[in-house]
Amino acid sequence: MTYSEGLYETNIPGLPLIGRGKVRDIYAVDEDHLLIVATDRLSAYDVILPDPIPGKGEILTRISTFWFRMMQDIIPNHLSDMSLDEVIGDPELCRRLSPRAVVVKRLEPLPVEAVVRGYLIGSGWRDYQRTGAVCGIALPDGMQQAGRLPRTLFTPATKAAAGEHDENISFEQTCELVGKDLAGRVRDTAIAIYERASAYALERDIIIADTKFEFGLDTNGKLFVIDEMLTPDSSRFWPKSQYRTGISPPSFDKQFVRDYLDTLDWDKTPPGPRLPPEILDRTAAKYREAFALLTGETLGRTGHS
Repeated sequence: MTYSEGLYETNIPGLPLIGRGKVRDIYAVDEDHLLIVATDRLSAYDVILPDPIPGKGEILTRISTFWFRMMQDIIPNHLSDMSLDEVIGDPELCRRLSPRAVVVKRLEPLPVEAVVRGYLIGSGWRDYQRTGAVCGIALPDGMQQAGRLPRTLFTPATKAAAGEHDENISFEQTCELVGKDLAGRVRDTAIAIYERASAYALERDIIIADTKFEFGLDTNGKLFVIDEMLTPDSSRFWPKSQYRTGISPPSFDKQFVRDYLDTLDWDKTPPGPRLPPEILDRTAAKYREAFALLTGETLGRTGHS
């Protein structure tokens, strides 16, 4: 295999491209459906890097689908009944994209990200060091980095424009944006998903330290979970066997990439630097390992089982 095999960008004849995110390409299907393709693009420090991680998009799609099915009794998800071959006319293109592409309901996304934290890490740890609180929620004195929080915290954020950082907001601000009732439903649903997933993953040597969800509404005001769910891109996964407090534990994601980038003379602005094959390989292996631990399935080096 060569590292050029990763899928960096898609172009699907006959379907209007709505947009390209950091990872996903989104196409219009009809008034009620979208096609979402998870590419192998990788971002770090909010910059999309020039080298893809082969198989990453398939892993993200499979993990999300796995969780969507597990959480169906808590909340419906954006997956539709429309098959890929109904949307993509080219059989070979359909075959190539099928592990990483889904046809979803066209919903109205809420203007907030539902961030849920079970452990004190990242921006939450930095916030606690400054203020003794996380996003305005007071915590006990003397907590350590990566320590388990006394209770699961809901710390919403506004969605930033491309290339900018999300901004943490209070629950009261969330109520102002979407209404008190809907804000409460989002909070309670996000916490319920996280706590079920966290308990499940813990039995499989993965600590889910924190995660973020996105939600959308249909035309009747029904709430759905959308985008991705509990992947290494949207969550902080730690190996339970290597967990301890007082440090930032190793994680099942692009940690190798961030560590490598930190050794370079790069100002964290576009364009991003090229990545050596060994960094790509180790990062891809971490994604595959997380998938295998969570689902019990294994994937080859290019993603396919």
